[in-house]
Amino acid sequence: MAGNRTFTMIKPDAFEAGNTGAIFKMIEAAGFNIVAMKATRLTPELAGKFYAVHSERPFYKDLCAYMSSGPIVAAILEKANAVEDFRTLIGATNPAQAAEGTIRKIFAKSIEANAVHGSDSDENAAIEGNFFFNQAERVR
Repeated sequence: MAGNRTFTMIKPDAFEAGNTGAIFKMIEAAGFNIVAMKATRLTPELAGKFYAVHSERPFYKDLCAYMSSGPIVAAILEKANAVEDFRTLIGATNPAQAAEGTIRKIFAKSIEANAVHGSDSDENAAIEGNFFFNQAERVR
């Protein structure tokens, strides 16, 4: 059974370009409710912990450096079938392969600077949301 919450992060490239508001407008227009949101900046150490699953991959160090290069906006979103619907809304990791009208097709600069993160499973959505938010920080 699909869950009703997912996690997203506006990445440094989209934040720096001033696209945060437009991205959240698309998210809300797609029927998602924002349960928690905060602007923050990851240290290289926190980026390393968040992306620890990729620690053996060749791009890990560059990913951590990029994700700690500027502010991000972390958010927990709510909607029926949240993870799958959000993955559809954001589009493919490679913006050249993303469907027209998706967040990455519109706002991403490259595979690396692809505007947003979206959880890939209900389990990871819970883990990632808890990484950034404790229960007291959530709207409901």
